[in-house]
Amino acid sequence: LMEMRLQAQDDEITLLKSSLADALRKLRLHEQQIPLLKQQLIAGKTPMWSTLTLYGYLLPVMTPLALTRASKSLSLQDGWCSLVEESIKPTMVRSLQQQQSKSSDEGQGSAPHTPTSSSPAPPKEAVCSPHGGPLSPILEGKKTLCVQPLVQLSIIIFAWASCQSIKMFIRGRPITMYIPSNIQNYEELRMDFPTEKLDLDWVYGYRGRDCRGNLYVLPSGEAVYFIACVVVLYHVTNRTQRHYLQTTHTIHPDKVLVASGQTAGVDKDGKPLQPFVHIWDSTTLVTLQQIGLGTFERGVGSVAFSNADAGTFLCVIDESNEHMLSVWDWKKNTMVLEVKSTTEAVFAVEFSPADTSNIITCGKSHVYFWTQSAGTLTKKQGIFGKYKKPKFIMCFVFSLTGDVLTGDSEGNILTWGKSAADIKTLGKGAKETFQIMKQTRAHEGSVFTLCILQGGALLSGGGKDRRIIRWSADLAPERECEIPEKFGAVRTIANVDGEELLVGTTRNAILRGTFSDGFVAIVQGHVDEMWGLATHPSQNLFLTCGNDKQACLWNAEDHSLGWCTHLEESGLCADFSPNGSVVSIGLSTGRWLVLDVQTREVVCDLTDGNEQLSVMRYSPDGSFLAVGSHDNFIYIYSVMEGGRRYTRFGKCTGHSSFITHLDWSKDGKYIMSNSGDYEILYWDVAGGCKLLRNRFESKDREWASYTCVLGFHVMGVWLEGSDGTDINALCRSHSEKVVAVADDFCKVHLFQYPCPKPKAPSHRYDGHGSHVTNVRFTHIDSHLLSLGGKDTCILQWRVKGGGTGDSREHPTLSFPLSSSIGSSEQGSQREKETV
Repeated sequence: LMEMRLQAQDDEITLLKSSLADALRKLRLHEQQIPLLKQQLIAGKTPMWSTLTLYGYLLPVMTPLALTRASKSLSLQDGWCSLVEESIKPTMVRSLQQQQSKSSDEGQGSAPHTPTSSSPAPPKEAVCSPHGGPLSPILEGKKTLCVQPLVQLSIIIFAWASCQSIKMFIRGRPITMYIPSNIQNYEELRMDFPTEKLDLDWVYGYRGRDCRGNLYVLPSGEAVYFIACVVVLYHVTNRTQRHYLQTTHTIHPDKVLVASGQTAGVDKDGKPLQPFVHIWDSTTLVTLQQIGLGTFERGVGSVAFSNADAGTFLCVIDESNEHMLSVWDWKKNTMVLEVKSTTEAVFAVEFSPADTSNIITCGKSHVYFWTQSAGTLTKKQGIFGKYKKPKFIMCFVFSLTGDVLTGDSEGNILTWGKSAADIKTLGKGAKETFQIMKQTRAHEGSVFTLCILQGGALLSGGGKDRRIIRWSADLAPERECEIPEKFGAVRTIANVDGEELLVGTTRNAILRGTFSDGFVAIVQGHVDEMWGLATHPSQNLFLTCGNDKQACLWNAEDHSLGWCTHLEESGLCADFSPNGSVVSIGLSTGRWLVLDVQTREVVCDLTDGNEQLSVMRYSPDGSFLAVGSHDNFIYIYSVMEGGRRYTRFGKCTGHSSFITHLDWSKDGKYIMSNSGDYEILYWDVAGGCKLLRNRFESKDREWASYTCVLGFHVMGVWLEGSDGTDINALCRSHSEKVVAVADDFCKVHLFQYPCPKPKAPSHRYDGHGSHVTNVRFTHIDSHLLSLGGKDTCILQWRVKGGGTGDSREHPTLSFPLSSSIGSSEQGSQREKETV
């Protein structure tokens, strides 16, 4: 409760700071206008009388025509008192504030007057602007009076607007957006689902950094592994992928069925999502059974099929405090038994290949031998005796002789066997125990993985020494090799044919090779959270960067890694120049680099401020580069020599919080920007990086890209109750037909563009296991790329045309915009079952 109160206070302080900054800026603006207004009032012609509604009262207003004309150049900004901002086209200006006694003596100024018969009809009651939630749009009508009191000024100005605007609130802050001129009736606009859909095409990366035992080989020649919420079936020879959207898996003894489970999560409203286990066919990707819904807590940590009875039973260990161990008859969807295992971490579980009633688990400071009898499970802890007890038992396998071999954090392979009861020491009634029969020194650092080969040979993979060792059946070393340092330590080993191996590493790579020929990477990925994403303007290339200080260039056509270079700091944003020859990367310290796409050579290295950069964006013709920073400034650079030389052109100053997104106009003269306090500002770059205070003038401007999350054309992507940080990124397609959205709830959305109305319908896609940080379309809109945060995953989605979507009737968008909604290619898409 205290944390909630502190968060609420922090939010209020942030809002007050931004409101104060807005108020001070507007006060300066209006102070500059006071002398002009006084002169116009003194020189005013015959007054026009009208009425206005102020706080529920009809008041007559005197408006000098000269002042009406002069005030056209005056731009009123929206106030921190949550009143709507309107442009001042025909403007009614009333009175100088004077002392009450003087007003009563002279009988002029703000004293009420009865309108004449020729006066216009009084307007209807002014539209109220109270909002019912954190995100609620308010439409201001064509003839709606906008009242804006100016604090501590001698003049109060009211604007009679002839245009329309829309207002929404995020965390109590009003955001006003002007409706384009070619929209005649906003209320009659209707939204529809986009005709385009997404189909998961490719998954870049592997999860080896903090997972184990998650790489298998099927008889079909496919490697099975997971990353994020996707199980990938990668055909090593054909280089093709299939996908099943689950995680944490094990292979059935028939090498066809797969069991996969998930980590529990929360939905958008914070309600917990319960984990469960799917059993599915790896040939058809058809789900055969779902077990354990409502049984497992927090997540599914380990799963294993029984072997002795052809996989009748499934053992599951969840992530609760007691790490509950349960055995299921999965075909009948019934739980046979359940027992608490341990409060320590559990790394692996397996049935004995010879006896289904025997189960082994290992983890932190333990190896347990379980025996099932009369519907209950009893456990016996392995006795280390004279041997040093390791901190972790990392993995284990069963030898062909029935012994249990474990790998531990001390670098040893321990051979466990069953010993008779020690009656002399323990007395009568003593039971048999499991003790260490042999200790073999194997690796420097932990033994992360063990793999039994046909014939009884053993493979072990080391952590610190990065070695793979082949052992004979009696644990004599036969061969060894070392994997390159750039791939990290050995996390898991999968046997392909006895000679060829697949190796998963701690730096999220999968290697393929043999002891004789060495190993090459067939799957690579980032190892930490990613934020920077840019697509090439003319080729199927894209660049990613993140907190692992790596910048990677990928080929979206053949799904390969072109190159990877090390950055000295975290890379947070990137953009290709329009000619595609260079790419700029913004770092976490205010520094930014420009790299040659072909050679990776650093052609420019500059610094702006000392805070992290959040956006890099070239103008459409490539003559300017805009750099958005967390120091609240946008730095503008002139670009010369095809993107190889940069000189400071100017700096856009006016935001009261850090820059989050920005876009250039199609003519390359203007910028639209968003900030952390939900401001939408417009800048005249060609005119000297000036802030355009009359935002009404930008309502019909066309934008070369649309990545700003706040704006009229994308207002509908915000859900009711959003707090302003729920949407991390969005991107309009080059065809200007759809907009993709990356949210904080592991989802990628596809909306029709434009979508200016609340609750716009969208297609929603699962796959990421963490917040989605960025999205971008390729240059011809054939694919969409999305980045995961903590899941370190890159998903490549194929964009497919409409025509086979939901057959239900949906309202349609019935207005023309500069970005027209056109028909798309016909196509089909198989909807995937998702978590």
